Amino acid sequence: MTERTPLLHYRLSCSVNEAEAVRRVAGGIEQERGSQRASARRKQSDQRGPRLTTFFGVVIPTLLSMFSVVVFLRIGFVVGQAGLYQGIVMFIVAYIIISMTVLSVCAISTNGALDAGGAYYMISRALGPEFGGSIGIMFFFANVCGSALFVLGLVESIMDTFGISPDNISTDSAHVLPRSYWWELLYATGILLLCLLVCMVGANIYARATFIIFLIVIIVLATVFISFFAVKPTSVPVPFNGSTVFANFTGFKLSTLQGNLMPHYVVDYTTGTMMSFATVFAVMFNGCTGIMAGSNMSGDLKNPSYSIPRGTITAVVFTYIIYNLLCIMVACTCDRLLLQNDYSFMRDINVWHPIVTIGIYSSTLSAAMSNLIGASRILYALARDDLFGKVLSPATKTSSSGNPWVAVLISWFLVQLVLFSGKLNTIAGIVTIFFLLVYAAVDLACLALEWASAPNFRPTFRFFTWHTCLLGIVGCVVMMFLINPIYASASIAFMLLLLLVIHYMSPTSSWGYISQALIFHQVRKYLLMLDVRKEHVKFWRPQVLLMVANPRSCMELISFINDIKKSGLYVLGHVELGDLGTLPSDPLQPLYDSWLMLVDKLNIKAFVNLTLAGSVRQGVQHLLCISGLGGMRPNTLVLGFYDDCIPQEEHLNTSSSVDTSVSGFSPEDSEELQMNFPPLRTTPEGKALSGYEYVSILSDAVKMLKNIILARYFSNFDRKLVLARKSGLYIDIWPLNLMRPDSSNYVDTSSLFLLQLGCILNMVRTWRHAKLRLFLCVEVGRVNQGPKEKLKQLLAKLRIKASIEMVPWDSVVALHWHKQLPDANQEEEEEEEGDFVNSFPSNAMRISDEYLKAVNAMILEHSSAPVVRFLYLPRPPADTSLYPTYLHHLDLMTRGLGPTLLIHGLSPVTSTDL
Repeated sequence: MTERTPLLHYRLSCSVNEAEAVRRVAGGIEQERGSQRASARRKQSDQRGPRLTTFFGVVIPTLLSMFSVVVFLRIGFVVGQAGLYQGIVMFIVAYIIISMTVLSVCAISTNGALDAGGAYYMISRALGPEFGGSIGIMFFFANVCGSALFVLGLVESIMDTFGISPDNISTDSAHVLPRSYWWELLYATGILLLCLLVCMVGANIYARATFIIFLIVIIVLATVFISFFAVKPTSVPVPFNGSTVFANFTGFKLSTLQGNLMPHYVVDYTTGTMMSFATVFAVMFNGCTGIMAGSNMSGDLKNPSYSIPRGTITAVVFTYIIYNLLCIMVACTCDRLLLQNDYSFMRDINVWHPIVTIGIYSSTLSAAMSNLIGASRILYALARDDLFGKVLSPATKTSSSGNPWVAVLISWFLVQLVLFSGKLNTIAGIVTIFFLLVYAAVDLACLALEWASAPNFRPTFRFFTWHTCLLGIVGCVVMMFLINPIYASASIAFMLLLLLVIHYMSPTSSWGYISQALIFHQVRKYLLMLDVRKEHVKFWRPQVLLMVANPRSCMELISFINDIKKSGLYVLGHVELGDLGTLPSDPLQPLYDSWLMLVDKLNIKAFVNLTLAGSVRQGVQHLLCISGLGGMRPNTLVLGFYDDCIPQEEHLNTSSSVDTSVSGFSPEDSEELQMNFPPLRTTPEGKALSGYEYVSILSDAVKMLKNIILARYFSNFDRKLVLARKSGLYIDIWPLNLMRPDSSNYVDTSSLFLLQLGCILNMVRTWRHAKLRLFLCVEVGRVNQGPKEKLKQLLAKLRIKASIEMVPWDSVVALHWHKQLPDANQEEEEEEEGDFVNSFPSNAMRISDEYLKAVNAMILEHSSAPVVRFLYLPRPPADTSLYPTYLHHLDLMTRGLGPTLLIHGLSPVTSTDL
């Protein structure tokens, strides 16, 4: 889904060319399909006519939503149950929580362009579609339940004024409305239909209606404050324990104030349940949940980034002052019996009784409409973002004026279902939990943006810190569980379920993921802490650079190397031949998506690093130098074997070989692979590098102190078929340098490196049922238990479980000794070279083809049908003229062995210490 840039907020009336220019400045040309959707959205937005200002679009809806039920119907309830002290504390706690959230809303809303959806739009564009979508659904349900809450509050007020008393005794000619569950449901349905009619017309009519209601509410509030001073003390009849008693409005009296200071929780006469701090707070907090009313109208505002912070803060400050003034005046003038048993007492003590009733009806109706229209806008934004596929697609339909009428109808239907719950306080806790969860998510979004330290997060509203965000999150979560632990746990579980559903159902978005910014921030920090000077052999792990010429021929090798990395760094490297100076643009950039798709399809944990060079050797040098960061750099180079074999396609047909566990490639994936990567060569000629250059790469790696692995015959390796075998699975290790039979050292660095890699492969979960076999080559005349016992002791110290096979090779060694030996001086020189004792001999006549063929036959004879063989790779010769001979000898030694790794290790990798 293509979105407007979060950096540059341009008006929808600009030309297509201007919009295109803005998109280019923001970071690239969008896809054609996304551009078409954005163009359609602009046209649709232009049809909506005049936009709403700060006062009409934010201040008024927020004020009316926050006043609503609480200001007229629940102020007495709060003071009567909790007392003045705890009532003031409740408002302080509530407003601290919402103030932290308001600061976060202001920060996010001033960081770029806002569209329809309000808080959902902010969260989804900050935290990504999964988190944003799940919170969006929760916010939608919160508004649905909130609308039902206010409708039921209005019905309750109507019943107090015009309803027949429960004992069917009418004391006033005005009490004419029947009172029962079904009658009250009918009244609520009629009120909801009125809200539906206003919302179906559109936001402009809603704004005009709310302005009229706002004037009425202000007038009513003025009469309420006047009445506390103007009305004389009087008695008011209230129901109490099944009878009618008289409660007192005393006027301003110290004794009345003293009687209302401390809490006195009793049974709520509307629900019959015992009240407590948590239950009273849940009801009271609904007066604070309207802070998002202005944000919900973000798609209908002239300038959301300007209007939302100013309008919301104005409304919050104004309502806080009014609530506290009302609490103090009520505590000073009304006795507790009146407050606990007559929630509509403000009407009875007003200078003109009907005006309070009008105010209650007006504000509550406005709050119901505000939540209904807010729910429809959230649902419309969810549907437009296509997070739930075709399930919500009907909600994207709009009228000619841009009003999402289908979303309004769906929201109305769900509110109607909630009305069946019946009582106001029954759903107050649910609504409070939902809104608190949304507020915590907004704070979390702002906290994540702040902690990510992204340069593009620079809101014009700066009166917030990560401390305010964190305080808001903690406050919301604590209050959720204080109000109702069951509802809180269930709502969080529901949110997590939605998160998983959206993660697997929704397409990839172009909104940007805050998780990526946070990961980058943390990775950078920990990479700086990863000090290469503190490396220790005990914690060594392979960090592999696998050079891939064309992935179409080496899928199995890529997956196999993924198994031996042991949670280390794994980089797929590729060299593209060319000179950037002669090219119009970098040819590597278009290739990255194909390589990353390959990594995803193969389900491997690897990075991709591509380079442009004049030769493969130069490219490998580049990658060995620049791959990785800090302490995470490749220490092992893996290359395919250099021979005359023609590369074979992998995963490009529907045969059984396609269904390997390296990926689960489908035929469609294979076709995509064919399109993304060039075809393989079909003749032995046309290689990108020569044999000389190939050996030069090995020599370069040795100079750079990199371990070397050469992989041969992995094109015939079927990983899924191999791992399906539960027995007869062997990993064979030949730790002796078979090209230097005169060197019988089994415990040099390279031999131990072979053992370590074999052990690492055996530690992988899918390879644990394989068995390690270690082949010890001895001469018959020297066959005894000494070398075997020493090797067993070494394996025990290294905690490596492997069987040891004794291999007599007198006849093989004899072929080596038949050739002329170098003079004594040459031997002494080679011994002085230290590590070069196991390198390829300087005198090529020391190794004959007959000897190498005999070694090959010996390996085939004694190492029967293993999964993979690990062989000792001698160091490349110092004399470059011997490179072709070196490569030829490696070819003879490994010919026909099946999947084989030739390994030369330079790093100490084993430790016997704790």
